[in-house]
Amino acid sequence: MQEVLAAVPGVRVACVGDLMVDRFVYGDVGRVSPEAPIPVLARTRELVMLGGCGNVARNVAALGGHVALVGVVGGDAEAHQALRLVEAETGVEGFLVTDPSRPTTLKTRFVSGGQQLLRVDLEEARPVTGAVEQRLVRTIRDVGKGAGVILLSDYGKGVATAAVIAACGQAAATGARVIVDSKARSFARYGAVHIVKPNAAELAYATEMPADTDAEVEAALVRALELCEAQSVLVTRAAQGISLAERGQPVRHFRSTPREVFDASGAGDTALAALGLAMAAGAPIARAITFAQLASGVAVGKVGTATVSPEELIEASLSAHFAPAEAKVATIQRLQAEVARWRSLGLKVGFTNGCFDILHRGHVAYLNQARAWCDRLIVGVNSDRSVRALKGPGRPVNDLESRAMVLAGLGSVDLVAPFDEDTPLRLIEAARPDVLVKGADYAEDQVVGGDLVRGWGGEVRLAPLVEGFSTTAAIARMAGKEEVGP
Repeated sequence: MQEVLAAVPGVRVACVGDLMVDRFVYGDVGRVSPEAPIPVLARTRELVMLGGCGNVARNVAALGGHVALVGVVGGDAEAHQALRLVEAETGVEGFLVTDPSRPTTLKTRFVSGGQQLLRVDLEEARPVTGAVEQRLVRTIRDVGKGAGVILLSDYGKGVATAAVIAACGQAAATGARVIVDSKARSFARYGAVHIVKPNAAELAYATEMPADTDAEVEAALVRALELCEAQSVLVTRAAQGISLAERGQPVRHFRSTPREVFDASGAGDTALAALGLAMAAGAPIARAITFAQLASGVAVGKVGTATVSPEELIEASLSAHFAPAEAKVATIQRLQAEVARWRSLGLKVGFTNGCFDILHRGHVAYLNQARAWCDRLIVGVNSDRSVRALKGPGRPVNDLESRAMVLAGLGSVDLVAPFDEDTPLRLIEAARPDVLVKGADYAEDQVVGGDLVRGWGGEVRLAPLVEGFSTTAAIARMAGKEEVGP
């Protein structure tokens, strides 16, 4: 998974299709209306974000890709809102075509207690024509140059016309793959694209066959390939994972780790974004599917049409190796939440960091000492890329997942926070520890973040090292050499 994350920054992706504005109105329900037997929602807040192919683009950008977003908006206030939302997204370049004859698709969801009470849609589902369609075709041809993948989101609102689909195919002739997220009755309309990606209900609708059990899905996928020219059909099946049918190959099933579903809105968009981005970065299909499953699994645990960050994927990947109650590996967001909870209990928070490549007796003694100076200890651990930058080729010996799991298994460690930068300064700023701990081979003025910690009233402590134990010495012994240098 880390190999994919390392390869995706800057990869070019074109997201084409039905653009929407998603509005979430949150509130509390405390009574039933006297006018009708319906709940009364006392509005507390509102969130507005891009939906449809816009949400796919947001997810690609959040994972590090560079996105050209092609869609249609109306000549209304929601169109201006969509443009502002696109401009606010780092890594997303908008190529939106205005069709004044239709409204911008708007979906408004009313939510209370984590449950959707009602969804109100404003839309006009008819094919784009004339000058609007021609502008879309020209735009797709332009942005498709240099893209590693073209992601077509067909929600049936009218953007995915035959001419638009053909333009995607022509752009793919330059090397891009075309992946279609389809809600259409016929997959044949897409021609010889690389992948068509329905969910189980959409697969059943398109093939007129059941798609619940593995055997039913396999039969439906075989039928789907018979009915279209796509190279592959991939079906997302929620808790049952993903199933893939490739021409000339048996159907493969990819299971996923069950996760608590808080809100499934946009999970399919997240899966499409992660799948396409991974494939554009050169990942084989099996690895790209695993990447997509991990991303969509994180997305369903969030509210609304959410994006997923690389840090959250790292946390999810690492946490899969632990029982939920034992998962200590955290993103920077969860680190901040845990620190806030600890502080509410009056606990003293400590922080230290390192590569911890080959955990040895010296590390254990060091972490025990650090924990003795605080009530809760956070350990920042360098990513594989960060270790290589600091230690050189051949390092780390153990990958991030292995190092984080071993650290999380120590009783002295309360939270493990991976970081990809050369220093843990961002983690220190997020955690605002009361005690910052480093080894006694440092001077206090050499400790990264020491001035910040002292500035908010904390302290810097230097822990003694156990002589004769170091990762460098362990590697030298394994190589049959004497340790050279510090």
